[in-house]
Amino acid sequence: MNDRIKESDWKIFKELRPLALQRYCKSIMVDVDKIILDIEGDAHERYIEMYKIVQDGDEKLAHMFDGFSRSKALDQLVMYYGNDLLSDEEIAQFSDEAQERIHTILKLWKEL
Repeated sequence: MNDRIKESDWKIFKELRPLALQRYCKSIMVDVDKIILDIEGDAHERYIEMYKIVQDGDEKLAHMFDGFSRSKALDQLVMYYGNDLLSDEEIAQFSDEAQERIHTILKLWKEL
């Protein structure tokens, strides 16, 4: 099976990728904000928790967003969609073939 997506899907991917990145980064910042605003907790414990969130988030960010190529786009789309970084409506912009592949891969990943 060819892992490269069609040119029309690649164009959509290039438009939606920055949106998924912004949503991901915002979700990490929201989690960090919750820790910062928890003035009742121990400052050092909150700092450690915040550090872990940022560190884990950075590793996940690298996994999902490093390597901008058509051969990686399908896997990245599955990760974006599977992590609620793209909506059903945004995924619906892709070809039927790409949507079917995204849903099939996501289903297999969830079964693991």
